[in-house]
Amino acid sequence: MRVFIIIALFAITSLAAPVPFGRIAYAQSSNIISEIRVVGNQRIESDTVRSYMLVAPGTPYDSSRVDRSLKALFNTGLFSDVTIRQEGSALIVNVVENPIINQIAFEGNRRVDDDTLLAEIQLRPRIVYTRARVQNDVQRIVTVYRRSGRFAATVEPKVILLPENRVDLVFEINEGEQTGIRKIRFYGNKNFSDRQLRGAISTEETRWYNFLSDSDTYDPDRLTFDRELLRKFYLARGYADFRVVSAIAELTPDRDGFFITFAVEEGPKYKFGAIDVESEIKELPTESLLQHVTTIEGETYNADKIEDTIQKITFEAGKLGYAFVNVRPRVDRDSENLIIGVTYEINKGPRVYVEQINITGNVRTLDYVIRREMKLAEGDAFNTALLRDSRSRIRGLDFFEKVEVSQEEGTAADKTVINVDVQEKSTGELSVGAGFSTTESVSADLQIRERNLLGRGQDLRFGISVGAEAQTIDIGFTEPYFLGRDLAAGFDIFRTVRDYQDESGYDLERTGFVLRAGFPIKEFVRGDIFYSLVNEKIDNLAAFAPVSIQKAEGEYLISSVGYNITISHLDDTMFPTTGDKFTFGQTFSGVGGDVHSLATDVSYIHFWPVYENDVVLSLGAKGGYIFGLGEDVILAQRYNLGGRSFRGFENRGIGPRDRASGDALGGNAYAVATAELRFPLGLPDEYGILGRTFVDVGTLTTIDDNDPGIVDSASPRVAAGVGVNWVSPFGPIQINVAVPLMKEDFDKDEFFQLDFGTRF
Repeated sequence: MRVFIIIALFAITSLAAPVPFGRIAYAQSSNIISEIRVVGNQRIESDTVRSYMLVAPGTPYDSSRVDRSLKALFNTGLFSDVTIRQEGSALIVNVVENPIINQIAFEGNRRVDDDTLLAEIQLRPRIVYTRARVQNDVQRIVTVYRRSGRFAATVEPKVILLPENRVDLVFEINEGEQTGIRKIRFYGNKNFSDRQLRGAISTEETRWYNFLSDSDTYDPDRLTFDRELLRKFYLARGYADFRVVSAIAELTPDRDGFFITFAVEEGPKYKFGAIDVESEIKELPTESLLQHVTTIEGETYNADKIEDTIQKITFEAGKLGYAFVNVRPRVDRDSENLIIGVTYEINKGPRVYVEQINITGNVRTLDYVIRREMKLAEGDAFNTALLRDSRSRIRGLDFFEKVEVSQEEGTAADKTVINVDVQEKSTGELSVGAGFSTTESVSADLQIRERNLLGRGQDLRFGISVGAEAQTIDIGFTEPYFLGRDLAAGFDIFRTVRDYQDESGYDLERTGFVLRAGFPIKEFVRGDIFYSLVNEKIDNLAAFAPVSIQKAEGEYLISSVGYNITISHLDDTMFPTTGDKFTFGQTFSGVGGDVHSLATDVSYIHFWPVYENDVVLSLGAKGGYIFGLGEDVILAQRYNLGGRSFRGFENRGIGPRDRASGDALGGNAYAVATAELRFPLGLPDEYGILGRTFVDVGTLTTIDDNDPGIVDSASPRVAAGVGVNWVSPFGPIQINVAVPLMKEDFDKDEFFQLDFGTRF
């Protein structure tokens, strides 16, 4: 029985087996894709759609491949909707194409022009429109406004449907108010006030007068830079352990301002300990390098002086023929006694030569204008100090917003490539000016200038000035590298008409030109030479002009040559805090012409920081002497003092004078000494207001005319006073209140002086 059952089951199984295998084959045959039909497409070819599919006619239907095909079609960005369905053995792909952008427009943008926004976004006419791309461009536009300080700006994209599946894209922009800096706060500062630290960073609090600057808008990159500025500020004042714990910018709820908070740890104040120079180069005398060390034992620690010493030692070693040196400061910190000793180690660096210098980014400026400022050339021994100096010289041209100098490996281990990347800025100027002065009255001027003419680095200037007492027109041109040498050559052509009726009872006209050249003699020393040819005319004499002025009436042709030598170690040309400047010059008149004389002028001034860099003392002196060569010195060539040149006295208020009319006659010799203390007034540094107290001592004397009606005295005059300087948005304003302490009866004093001017 059991055997029978087994045989029966085997028979049934054998008979049933062909049936299921036939159904599977049939099912697979019915799942073969016979065609892929694309519907809904208008612009895009069906074959293009099929090319993105992962299945094809003649292949079995695979749901996973169909699903991936669906995703692939979406990822093309060509379609807003895609569906795939099966009808029998056919696969139907239904697509809805994204429209094509016809044009792009911006509305509401007043602060940023269309060209700037178009350059920022990625969508363009004739490009497929997608929501993702639009949102990306919306974010890019918002970023543009945030970079300009407008964090409240909003952008709303609007689509206008057009025939043939096209759209116009409009970005509606609400720029909002500029998001300024409401307050800058510091925590942890004990040795320096918030005002001092605000003066050390580049970000400023928003004030009404800051409309000409963007430093009062929030910029994350500027905040990072401010952290470094704070660090440099403290390291230059002895706080070697200083660190910025955090720098946080908080946007107000109404999105119209930022609160910026710096948390700092000052740490203790250090002094320099033992200072030494060690060299592994036996032939390099360390004794000759010690004189260039600016860090002195016992003085307050200053990281800037360490960097300055490294540069000077590297530079001097290079001058001595050791171009391949590496100067490293070895610091010995004594935290218990708050002393930091520094040993400058001079090691042999790898012998590397400049293989190539690449200059990029200059569109207008010609390559050679930048290349001639490089202290290195192809084939030279590479020198880090010279590379730093080259970068400073290129920046000093003031032609570029950005100057980046970098190195990369050359074609061999002993070769390097220097890359100079610049970003140009506008060098053309069209300026209109207005001003008022108690000495010059009201004036207005127009100036057109191009500092980088045709990209050659040449300077061309045209100016005209019209005032109540003076009218001037002048044209100037300077070629900074005349004949391919470091020789700044140029000329000036001018005409000036001045009214001296109130002071001296005559008018003076000057018409002429100057040929000039300037050149470096050595580091910090510069020489200038010039030739001038001037026609001077004295006329329109007052009705009762003194005899000495009547004799001067007429025209004079003055042909002169001269030179100046300047030695300057000032740290800043506008508001120096340390250093000195010495100038000596002579002018010889008599190279032809009607006048023969020799004038000698000398000046010296020195600045000392009394308290940090806030309170600065300056002592200066200047003088001049002119004498005629076989003839009297003419009226127009004499020196005059008063007004700006001697505070407390009127313009031409000091010196020889006609007794009867009181007219100023000028003098052949003068000397003035000045002591001045500049200090903050307790106002925020961003106001740009400084106070001054000063004493002027000087005299103007000697005249060739022996007329008994002339009064002259060489006695010293002394005046003391106070003043205020304000670097305002409308231009520099200077106010002086001075009182003469010593004077002659015939001098004319002036208690209040105001100078105001601007350019816009």
